[in-house]
Amino acid sequence: MKVQRIISYATLAISIVTLVLVLRRPAPVAAPAAPAAAAASAQSFQEKLNRLEQPKAYDQAADEVRITPDEINAALAQAAGTLPANGSVPGGSSPGGSSPGVSMEFPGPVPSVKDYQVSMDGDLVRGQFVTQIAGKDVYLTLAGHVGAKDGYATFDATEVKIGNLSVPASLVNDVLQKKLAEQRDQLKLPPNVKDLKVENGQLVFVEK
Repeated sequence: MKVQRIISYATLAISIVTLVLVLRRPAPVAAPAAPAAAAASAQSFQEKLNRLEQPKAYDQAADEVRITPDEINAALAQAAGTLPANGSVPGGSSPGGSSPGVSMEFPGPVPSVKDYQVSMDGDLVRGQFVTQIAGKDVYLTLAGHVGAKDGYATFDATEVKIGNLSVPASLVNDVLQKKLAEQRDQLKLPPNVKDLKVENGQLVFVEK
């Protein structure tokens, strides 16, 4: 009887600790950018996206388009409505003296989550966002490798955290891959892109 009581107390304590770790806010994966810098990054992202969509001349050599985490974060913020879509900054000026009115067309719908952040380190990409579970804000952090297969982007998780609680990636990857398969159309790469990777902390589109 005494042993059972100890086990019950231990189970309760573990459950409380787990709950605290899940609900605790982890360290952000990216630092916030100043409005002017974010607007410039969003415009740069759009320009690079437009370049990817342009067909290459038959005699033009293959090239790479590199996108930084700052550009991705700015694009996500603009698509989510937290950064003006016209690239304007407080005071009515536009970055670099360029004219306003640049539209952001981020590929695929942006998830209905808050505080989406992306960082890259070496060949690893790390994303963090806030979702709600039972009415509580919960931070989810995913890290892994991106790639391309048969004209579609791929992602293999190597790190998963819910709040400050680490979860084995092997327990999540199967579910994640099924979810990605359901949204496969959103992962389609531009026709002139043959590969996708993270290299030296940047997202690299390799053109055909």
